[in-house]
Amino acid sequence: MALSTEAAGRLAALLDEHQDKISELWVRQVAATLRGRLSQGELDRQVRELFRTLREVLAEGGAELRGGDGGEVRALLAEMSRSRALQGFTSTETAVSVFAVKEAFATAVDVYNTDSQTMADYIGFGSFIDDLGLFTFAAYAQAREEVIADQAEQLLELATPVVKLWDGVVAVPLVGTLDSARAQVVMERLLQTLVDTGSPYAIIDITGVPAVDTQVAQHVLKTVVAARLMGAECIISGIRPQIAQTIVALGIEFGDIATKATLADALRHALRRTGNDLARRGPARAEG
Repeated sequence: MALSTEAAGRLAALLDEHQDKISELWVRQVAATLRGRLSQGELDRQVRELFRTLREVLAEGGAELRGGDGGEVRALLAEMSRSRALQGFTSTETAVSVFAVKEAFATAVDVYNTDSQTMADYIGFGSFIDDLGLFTFAAYAQAREEVIADQAEQLLELATPVVKLWDGVVAVPLVGTLDSARAQVVMERLLQTLVDTGSPYAIIDITGVPAVDTQVAQHVLKTVVAARLMGAECIISGIRPQIAQTIVALGIEFGDIATKATLADALRHALRRTGNDLARRGPARAEG
């Protein structure tokens, strides 16, 4: 809702007249909502900066959020929303920081005991603040989605490490479900490691994968093919009896790809291929 130039001017004058009282009440109400999770100094700074920009927009006579005015207000609210999203505040806690100014204004000005003109101006002011609150909510939701997406990407990277086991041998220990997004990360990180280390052998360990279906097998095979194009041979380890039965039942063919029951067997196989065979060591015999 757009305020008339005259109404905006009258509201700006009221903000000037009751600045200290409105700011004090605004900060107090927001602080009660946040329950000490934001420092008093930071909260004071945010509220007073918002108060200043609101007053300037109204003083200029243009209070339509979606129009050409209010750009600085939008920028401040977007910055606050992103900051609150990063700090773990809820959308309600963030939006209330804006809506609280209505009650603070009404109390400081005592609008319910003033003339009808002031009451009408306050109703228009309330609609304007509602628009600001909705904008804040939308900005928070967008910022929160970005935070979640960044966290998901970081978790994917942490869940798909590529480790160097030996000179010329790297391994990718997979744990959990292997979906398309994670398979892409696995492939990219493995190929980059092969380039960085010049390793001719890569072990893909699926010991931690709870179940292997056709989709998982396809992801693994695509990674093997991509590694071969880089000149590296892949060995698949972690083929437990249950996994082996599932693979046979599904008719999945690994072709000439080497498969081993354990990561140790896969490493031993790779070392034999590189001429660094490690003999199996049995339990030490007690000297008699």
